[in-house]
Amino acid sequence: MTAPNDMFIDAEWSVASDGAREDIVNPATEETADSVPIATTADLDRALAAADRGWRQWRQADAWTRSAALRKIAGITRDRADEIAAVLTEEQGKPLAEAKGELAAAADQFDWYADEARRIYGRTIDGHSRQHRLLVMRQPIGPVAAFVPWNFPALLAARKIAPAIAAGCSIIVKPPIEAPRTVLCLAQACHDAEIPAGVVNMVTGDSARISAHLIGSGVIRKVSLTGSVPVGRLILKLCAEQMIPASMELGGHSPVLVFEDADVEGAAEICARGKFRNMGQVCISASRFFVQEAAVDRFTQRFVEVTRSLKIGDPSQPDTDAGPLANQRRVEATTALVADAVANGATIACGGSRPEGFDKGFFFEPTVLCGVNTSMKVMTDEPFGPVAPITTFTDLDDALAKANDTDFGLAGYVFTNNTRTAFLASEGLDVGMVGVNNLVIATAEAPFGGIKNSGFGREGGAEGIEAYTV
Repeated sequence: MTAPNDMFIDAEWSVASDGAREDIVNPATEETADSVPIATTADLDRALAAADRGWRQWRQADAWTRSAALRKIAGITRDRADEIAAVLTEEQGKPLAEAKGELAAAADQFDWYADEARRIYGRTIDGHSRQHRLLVMRQPIGPVAAFVPWNFPALLAARKIAPAIAAGCSIIVKPPIEAPRTVLCLAQACHDAEIPAGVVNMVTGDSARISAHLIGSGVIRKVSLTGSVPVGRLILKLCAEQMIPASMELGGHSPVLVFEDADVEGAAEICARGKFRNMGQVCISASRFFVQEAAVDRFTQRFVEVTRSLKIGDPSQPDTDAGPLANQRRVEATTALVADAVANGATIACGGSRPEGFDKGFFFEPTVLCGVNTSMKVMTDEPFGPVAPITTFTDLDDALAKANDTDFGLAGYVFTNNTRTAFLASEGLDVGMVGVNNLVIATAEAPFGGIKNSGFGREGGAEGIEAYTV
């Protein structure tokens, strides 16, 4: 397929009013893959006017109509998954198999909210006398501004578009410059599913200028951001000035607790493969590995074996396990984390630099660090890259103290064969989500989100639609 590369405003593909465009870089080759428009103030005002008209029409659609439309989007997304996945791999760098998995997950979001559209319940309440009844109704909140990151552009856009449509809202999406065409493909799917004009809009360009203009417009009534903590703080300040509610899914630094009674070698394999999915550029990526002292040697040995077996290469090839990082910034940040850890006493068990033979592209070897401690930045700063620090704990209390020693609180993981330990560890982790004996916790039917600096609000599950209603 030919990927769309223009903005989508009021059901039409649009270039910038002044013709300006910005290049998209293929992270595997560092070559220009395409370009997208840089929205002007006039373009943003057109999108805002369209969204304002669109939701006033769409909110009148009954729940079954909205449900059918969402189901159609899901089907179109699945039918085009292979083609869109190729676009995603070209502009974001994740291996093709992972890109296809992301498109399947994006389609699941539309399918899930096709059902939730028909389950926006109200209630009646007895009044002070038999002559009075109170009726509580939930209605669409209005036009939404949604900001999508580059690491999972299709899935994270779908998490915002689907509940907005389901609730009867309109939405303006700002795709990431690293992977905009993937998100624009979803706009095409919405259009082909006959979503009315103005309900789904997408604008590309300068994120700071776009966010400030949209949020300050007086049209937007709800904001949803998936991004970093610093960006989240900036967006929240803009929302506070307008009294706009916001959902914030921000950074993470997820602890993994591996107890000696677990299937240690099995846990190590799950952790190694999970850690280096999308080269660690995952907000819920397992990123701090705490292993009970008696099991650490076995865990580390198997973790390193699996890491070394991962094939680094062209992400468009089906046998590639590890592709490039998304941009040069991630390479520089990863390099700095490894250097800091080594300078403070850590040892590199494998990886640690650019792989041999890769003169082009933002490649970095999957890296395992041993002998880490809390003085190292890799244990305090969100790595968002292919670095796995391994250290030890003595007992449950020690594990929880170390795991919770962070300002982040998105996800955590526990590996144990003891039910009591599983419950105590899960309930003791200061995070929004916990996986037990697996790292797969992001799914359409369950709420997704964190606490502390990792943000607030939930996407997915029955809870995900609530933020789009009043």
